[in-house]
Amino acid sequence: MLARVNTIAFNGLTTLDVDLQLQISSGLPAFNIVGLPDKAVAESKERVRAAFNTMGVELPAKRITVNLAPADLLKEGSHFDLPIAMALLAGLGIVPAEDIADYIIIGELGLDGSIMPVNGVLPVAIHANRCHKGLVCPEAQGSEAAWSGLKEIVAAPNLLALINHFKGVQQLPLPMPKQKKSRTSDLDMADVKGQETAKRALEIAAAGGHNMLMVGTPGAGKSMLAARLVTILPPLSTEEALETCMIHSVAGELKDGELSFDRPYRDPHHSASTPALVGGGRKGVPGEISLAHNGVLFLDELPEFNRSTLEALRQPIETGYVSISRVNSHTRYPANFQLIAAMNPCRCGYLGVNGQECSRAPKCAEEYQSKISGPLMDRFDIHIQVPPVSPWDIAEVKKGETLAQIRERVVKARQIQQERFKALGHPHLRTNAQLKGDLLEQVTALADDAKQLLVGFADKMKMSARAYHRTLKLARTIADLQNEKNVSKVHIAEALSYRYVMPSKQV
Repeated sequence: MLARVNTIAFNGLTTLDVDLQLQISSGLPAFNIVGLPDKAVAESKERVRAAFNTMGVELPAKRITVNLAPADLLKEGSHFDLPIAMALLAGLGIVPAEDIADYIIIGELGLDGSIMPVNGVLPVAIHANRCHKGLVCPEAQGSEAAWSGLKEIVAAPNLLALINHFKGVQQLPLPMPKQKKSRTSDLDMADVKGQETAKRALEIAAAGGHNMLMVGTPGAGKSMLAARLVTILPPLSTEEALETCMIHSVAGELKDGELSFDRPYRDPHHSASTPALVGGGRKGVPGEISLAHNGVLFLDELPEFNRSTLEALRQPIETGYVSISRVNSHTRYPANFQLIAAMNPCRCGYLGVNGQECSRAPKCAEEYQSKISGPLMDRFDIHIQVPPVSPWDIAEVKKGETLAQIRERVVKARQIQQERFKALGHPHLRTNAQLKGDLLEQVTALADDAKQLLVGFADKMKMSARAYHRTLKLARTIADLQNEKNVSKVHIAEALSYRYVMPSKQV
């Protein structure tokens, strides 16, 4: 007796079809799972046996063999529980085999027969829609699957309800997509006293998706500014939200099956390892840079991170994705994030502040700043100094611009960029930070005086080609914020002012 069920295995965000074959044959009673299962899959037989006992279904005293084909593909995860159970039910004649043949089935079983949430339902639902198949998944994640546009979704709370559905005894309702409530925050740019230059730089960074480095003494407000960046960014589009939530779904961070349209904000501690930041580990899971896709990655105390960990960021910053290579797998995750970093000018933090510098200044600053390599520094579009806030500014009662006012300008600037990209035949681009090659030169054609200023500065400061092009992108964003069609000399001048030189070291 042979039963077959469709399920999947994961390789990063890629879903790979798995043909689950179950055979019940004569011989000594046994329950074997073959096809390169990991420990979680091998333990599925015990969860399935317990769930069947709860329903009062006895397994036959025969030889039960489950084959997960292709047999040379590693099968990982507890989502194989439900397909094994459904194949067994079909093999016993409890569920019609032809009724489940056109469904992809995933889910973890509890010992009481309940169907528990698993990682990766959203990408599986999108894959099922592409293959013109239905999906059987846990009830808690039905709304997550509904965002794929799939019409044949069976979201069951337990195994008994699923059996009754396929036998026609009851009809499980089609789940509806649910949206997570927008992030409510009491963070407002109006609460930031002083720091007008930093707030202006933050607005430019938000408008163009530029990377930014803040250098300043402790307590100057660097972390406060970074935390408020995500509040002035426009919400994710539906396409961006699906891209982002697919990664969070695979990582198990998409809660309650709700899609979020808030841009991710990730701020890992400086003790984070390279696999935690970039991704990897035994299963090749996404790291912080992928979880920050279409959002913000904030690295506080930048020199305190492991140097090799920081160097691993260089390629993803340029390419927008990260490739994780292991002996038996090669996984690729999107990683188009906006990097915001903060650091002190030296280890004591008070370089240049009279009466507070340590006795080793300025040598301590050179040693501290040398932890950040030149190539990584070159990838920051904006370098600014965040000086200590004056007590007069702190005591000032009058507040500055609100979050809504700044966000309105940022949204308008991004709309200008997207309309330009569509008109030029590049609708996949979203911000000026993604401009490259001929397209960059096309949208930043400079007048003679602006070109002379940029070339002269670049020659004097020995700017790299990357820094030169990043300055052009920054100037284009400044022009967009002012709703200017062309990039002029004043825009170049402001962009060059953000090629900041730290105390005792050129950036």
